[in-house]
Amino acid sequence: MLFNSYIFILLFLPLCLLGYFGLNHFKQYKIAQAFLLGMSLWFYGYFNPSYLWIILTSIGANYLCYVCMSKMDKQKIRKVVLILGLIFNIGILFYFKYFDFFIRNVNGIFKSDFNLLNIIMPLGISFFTFQQISFVVDAYRKEVPRYDLLNYACFVTFFPQLIAGPIVSHNELVPQFADLSKKKFQWDNAAPGVYIFILGLGKKVLLADTLGLAVNFGFLSWPALNSVDMILVMLSYTFQIYFDFSGYCDMAIGIGKMFNIDLPLNFNSPYHAKTIEEFWERWHMTLTRFLTKYIYIPLGGNRKGKFRTYLNVFLVFLISGFWHGANWTFVLWGVLHGTASVITKANKKYISKIPAVFNWIVTFIFLNFTWLLFRAETIKDAFEMVKVVFAGGVGRVNVLLAESVYIVEAKIVNGLMKAVGMDPASFCPEWMLILLLIVSFIIILLKRNSYEEMKRFKPTFWRMAFAWLILVWSIVSFSGVSTFLYFDF
Repeated sequence: MLFNSYIFILLFLPLCLLGYFGLNHFKQYKIAQAFLLGMSLWFYGYFNPSYLWIILTSIGANYLCYVCMSKMDKQKIRKVVLILGLIFNIGILFYFKYFDFFIRNVNGIFKSDFNLLNIIMPLGISFFTFQQISFVVDAYRKEVPRYDLLNYACFVTFFPQLIAGPIVSHNELVPQFADLSKKKFQWDNAAPGVYIFILGLGKKVLLADTLGLAVNFGFLSWPALNSVDMILVMLSYTFQIYFDFSGYCDMAIGIGKMFNIDLPLNFNSPYHAKTIEEFWERWHMTLTRFLTKYIYIPLGGNRKGKFRTYLNVFLVFLISGFWHGANWTFVLWGVLHGTASVITKANKKYISKIPAVFNWIVTFIFLNFTWLLFRAETIKDAFEMVKVVFAGGVGRVNVLLAESVYIVEAKIVNGLMKAVGMDPASFCPEWMLILLLIVSFIIILLKRNSYEEMKRFKPTFWRMAFAWLILVWSIVSFSGVSTFLYFDF
């Protein structure tokens, strides 16, 4: 189920809130939690009920590992259980996400003809698998208190963070489910939660989805584009993925707040970053936290000399790239970010002396070009698009590219121009795309992150009016199925 859908906003979310807090009101705490679990499973299995057996099997297997380790004192036996748990989690992720990729490469290298299974990747498998890996490792380290199966299942399936994060630790979420003070509906939490949810919805529907129209056209038709066109397409994707992921994070945090649940910050104005290191401290923060705690530190972190430190940093980014998708474009994307991070770390004292504005410009340009690679179908396509950027051919924006975002709002502008006696033909479609990019850039540079918005939130008339405008505008702009980009990862 999508946050940006009629069924979610008009049926699922009100029903879930009403049922959960209604049952808690009558002190039916366990039943309320079971209700929340059931609603989360409905949310997850809405598009494809066959996904349910996968997530339920994963929950059962990981909880069994946890129970076994909690009853064993011998470290060697617990380590065996840990290894079995890791093999299960990595194995299920490999099968559903990477098996066809592996077969394609085997066929390519050895000229074999093994059949592809054409496996459909379950939604959110990368997220709930990493979340459970962290749980199993913590259980091995004896850092997990006693949880019953219901608490554990709710920890994995809590629907706001289930499909695209944040990747939550058990000690951040499970204690909140047990906190009786959070069982009662609280306007002080619901009001900012609804507000942040609406802001996230606007980012997704009004900005990301509109920019996505230009992106889809540009990445399908790039051979026909000139340098200006390609730069506009590149910027459109840079802003699309920002607003798409930021919008999801806002909506997840907002929904959590409606349930009196605080989810960790996962997105902190990443395009403010002045280095790649800082970017990864701001972008998908819970993934960075997971990779640091469960891969970088076990590899030795920065404790074994500079070379090992740089190697560990590079390996973490290589894994991060591969985690994002079964394609060599993601691997190379991880390699480039890892290389940039190592260079930044090795030259930190020199970089700190460079004017901050220059560092920001270099970082932003690097992100734009690596996002091209992230979005492209093949590495060759990505390099060809980079060539187009530097090939010259400056001219008027491609008409079809400009018209790809010539949406309802533009038609309204035309109508207003007619009403005041202006010639609608004087309104060029490319103005809409350029204006959209300028507005997006301003919002990215000036807007506070969601946590700051919630801390400063005060229910005023103008804030309420603005929220209603964005909500209504977003709902009437729903068209077809517009999934979040990170659903694919």
